Amino acid sequence: MTLSRARVALQGFIEAGPTRGVIMAAIIMSSVALGLETWPFAAERYGGFLRAIDVIAVMIFTSELAIKLFVYRWAFFRDGWNAFDFIIVSLSIATLGSGTGVLRALRILRTLRLLSLVPRMRVVIQGLLGAIPAMGAVFFLIALVFYVSAVMTTKLFGAAFPDWFGSLGASLYSLFQIMTLESWSNGIVRPIMEVYPLAWMFFVPFILITSFIVLNLFIAIIVNAMHGIDREQAAADEHGLSRQIALLREEIAAMRAERASEKATPIAHST
Repeated sequence: MTLSRARVALQGFIEAGPTRGVIMAAIIMSSVALGLETWPFAAERYGGFLRAIDVIAVMIFTSELAIKLFVYRWAFFRDGWNAFDFIIVSLSIATLGSGTGVLRALRILRTLRLLSLVPRMRVVIQGLLGAIPAMGAVFFLIALVFYVSAVMTTKLFGAAFPDWFGSLGASLYSLFQIMTLESWSNGIVRPIMEVYPLAWMFFVPFILITSFIVLNLFIAIIVNAMHGIDREQAAADEHGLSRQIALLREEIAAMRAERASEKATPIAHST
């Protein structure tokens, strides 16, 4: 078998559905094993078995990566998802059998490989990345609202409530807490209203702008980007299907022409 044929055969093997299913199962099994290691009972009783699963999973990931590097060579790194897989697998190899807490914790990152294997997850990630340019204006808008609001609250409420609004940094953090609606009413705003009864005139519009308007803009941009990716994928699939139909028609026309020439050949010989 020549080198090119070996690459073609290995490409068909590594891209096949059953192979991808085995890799996905290895990711899930490895993730479950890493989660069980955090349970003292399971770690003490089944620690050897869990470590064996970890080693087997890393061997599967390494074999897959080696095959893809052999098949695609430098073209492997042209795909961002392949580069992402390369980094995750490299971290898995580097942290295999490590006793350091930080390195052991990094092993769970291999679960992120599901992002590149599950098509719908890839669409979500691509939608998020595609929405980043459009989200820049929204980021600037919310940063501007936060800065103006932080300066105002520091000037208005900083003297009476230094823990929440005594400095620009404290005001920014308190406003972020209010934006998330975590204990904003009884925890911050109502105590302030006991001293400043009209404080609600600032906080209610702030919540409406940040929590309901600006954050919904983020969601709208992301959803629009994901719809755009779906449309591009559908257009690409339609183009590929049209190309296949055109090639099939060309093959049929060539076969008909070949049959017509075969029928005409005996007539020419008889004359």
